Formats: sequence, structure tokens, C-alpha cells
Amino acid sequence: MDPSRPRHQLGLFDATMIVMGGIVGAGIFANPSEVAHRVHTPFLILGMWVLGGFIAMCGAFIWAELATRLPGTGGQYLYLREAYHPSVAFVYGWGLLLVTQTGGMAAVAVIFSSYFRALTGVAWNGSAIAAMVLLALTGINCLGARAGSNVQSALMLLKIGAIAALVVIGFAVGGGSLKSGPLLAQPVSLGLLKSVGAAMVPIAFAYGGWQTATFVAGEMRNARRDLSRGLLIGVGAVVALYLAVNLACLRVLGPVGLDATTTPASDVMRIALGERGAQWIAAGIAISTLGFLSQSMLTAPRVYFAMARDGLFFESIGKLSRWSGAPVAAIVLQGLAATIIACSGTYGEILNFEITVDFIFFGMTAASLFILRGRQIGSDTAIYRAPGHPFTTILFVLSCVGIVGSAIIASPANSAIALGIMLAALPVYYFWARFKRARS
Repeated sequence: MDPSRPRHQLGLFDATMIVMGGIVGAGIFANPSEVAHRVHTPFLILGMWVLGGFIAMCGAFIWAELATRLPGTGGQYLYLREAYHPSVAFVYGWGLLLVTQTGGMAAVAVIFSSYFRALTGVAWNGSAIAAMVLLALTGINCLGARAGSNVQSALMLLKIGAIAALVVIGFAVGGGSLKSGPLLAQPVSLGLLKSVGAAMVPIAFAYGGWQTATFVAGEMRNARRDLSRGLLIGVGAVVALYLAVNLACLRVLGPVGLDATTTPASDVMRIALGERGAQWIAAGIAISTLGFLSQSMLTAPRVYFAMARDGLFFESIGKLSRWSGAPVAAIVLQGLAATIIACSGTYGEILNFEITVDFIFFGMTAASLFILRGRQIGSDTAIYRAPGHPFTTILFVLSCVGIVGSAIIASPANSAIALGIMLAALPVYYFWARFKRARS
């Protein structure tokens, strides 16, 4: 290994597929019913997904400008470091490794193992399957960003195909159940607002993930141009896909049926094509989970690499392979951490407070745009400027505050644990910084 700079290998298509792959996981096949459990009319169900899509687009606008201002490896970590303080960026990377990214990957790997066993009929241990797929993707991404991106792009195209099949079949079979019923089902009240806030939590989770594409900015041929365009194209395409899926589910199941199920995609395909249809969508969900894992393994290790380059992590994590140009040690660290959590069975509680951690840093990162603009940090040449700023940026920050508040109200104990993990990073940061100064 040597400390050379990352190779510039990725373009606009790679950026778009990475953005979409970071957002689209298994959630869209299940989350329509989670939203219907909280709000019960077609108007509110679709309206919440539209609102979530609008907020996600506002986020894409902000991240597109941040990516053109600071087009380096690490993405969100880099923006937080430059706008606030290295300690804030360290807390973010700490949470990424211990909570959000690794815990999410472990859970999705276990979901993949359950679908894999159901489809193939093998009696292998679920943890063993999860470990095998995580380690296989670790190996692929150690071959370099190009190899990891090629696998990610192929899986994303397969995911799009599975979702498109669900939508087409849903519209072909559906019976137009969107016509009847009131718009709100209850008067405008505090109870309705509470239901709307609760519905935004699974929607926020389903739309989250576009920011991870910025982690690989340092390996793009033209990050200022391609990453900003990829963010906007990718998020816009996902919003369209998500709305189409919800329309298809509502047409086939209706709001009552959607509320009554926990597996809406499987129910739609079972009604349309019988058990074979349910098997096909199970294969689509398995591919979708695999695509999410591939994207996570490609992007997240670049944050730990950037932390090590700043002297805030083990020196070996900040080195690149002479052969592949990939941060192999960082990738192996991510793969092993996710594998350990997947095999331990303790990932469930971590996922319960993932939203709290994620959206605290979403809001702080969005607010950093005000700081970076005010200090004129980053090149002013070829910068994509967020449309509607400061209004769209303020709306996004307030939305993050609302989502965090809803998550805390829904699960105060888990939220307290999440905040405790975040705060635990601060003494570690100051110890590491002091150790670094002592050595120098």
C-alpha cells in the first residue's frame, strides 16, 4: 500500500446508480404498509410520499452544492469538518461505523439471508449466509472503485426492473380503489399531526441514503459536474419509482388492505400471479437488499479513510492499495464490523435509533451550507447553487428537526442510547487528538 491519492474512475452513470442504490433497499417493498398503518386515506398516504420526496429533493439540492464546493473524499464527513470542527466530523464518522451504516448493513444482510433460504430451500444458518455475502462484497470492493461500481450498477438496474414489474402488474390488476373515502379520515387536530409525523419516520428512512454517494467524490473523474447531476437525477428517479409503487399497491389492495398487511409487494404479486408471483418479488427483494449492501460497502469506507488521513483513526485505514487504488483496510474494517453485528443478533436495537442519529447529522450538514457560503469556503468556479436557498435549506433543516422529534417521541429509550453513543465519541476524539500531538 502507499499513501497516493484515490484514482478518478467514476462518471455520471456511476454517480446516478450509486445515489439510487443508496436509497432503494428492501424498504420500498414493505414501507407502503408502514405508512398506511399511520395515515389511512389514499390522499394522506400518497401525500406523505410526495412530501417526503420533496424534502429528499431539497436535500439533493443542498448536497449537490456541497459536493461542488468540496469535491473531496469523505463527503458529509468533509462538509462537517470544514463548516464546524473536526470533532463534529469525528462524531459523525463514529456514529456511521457504530450505528447507522454498519447496523443497517447487518440488518439488511440478515433480510437477504432469509429471502435466500426461502428461494433456494437451503437449510444453512442465516448468520452464515449474511456473513458470506458481506465478506464477498468486501472482497469485490477491495478490487477497486471500478469493480465495486460495476457490481453496484448491475444490481441497481435489476432492482429497477423488479420495481417496474411490480408497478406494471399492479396497474394492470388494480381496480381503481383510490376514488372513495374522505381525504383525511379525521378532523385537523393534534392527533392528525401526530399521525403525519409518525408516518414521516418510515418515509424518511425509505428516502435516506442519497448522501452516501458523496463519500466517493474523490474517485470521480469530474465530481463538481457529475456528482451534482447524479444526485438530482438519482433522487428524482427514486421519487418517481416510490410514488408509482404506492399507487400500484393502493390500486390492488386499497387503503384498508394496505393497512392490514406487512408485505404489500408480495400481496400484490400473489393476487396478480399467484404463488409464483410472490416468489418473483421475493427474488426482487433479495436483489434489492444485495444492491444496498454493495453500495454501502463501496461508499462508507471512504469516510473512515478520510478520518485516518486527518489523523483521527488508525494510520493503516488511510492507506491505499498499490494494485487496486482502493482503501482496502477501511473496506475490510467495514465488512468485518457488519459481519460481527450480523452474526451477533444485536443489530435490531441499533436499527431502532438509526433515524435519530442520521437526521441529526442531516440537519447539521444542511445548515453547514450557510456557514460555507458565509465563509466562502470552496471554489466559486463551476459551483451548482441550491435552488430556493435559503428557503429550501431552512425547510430541509426544520424537517430534520421534526423527524428527529418524532423518532424521540416514538422511542425515547432508544433515542437516549443513540445520543449517548454520539456523546461518547467526544472524549475519544480528544484523546486521539492529544495522542496525535504527543507523537508529533
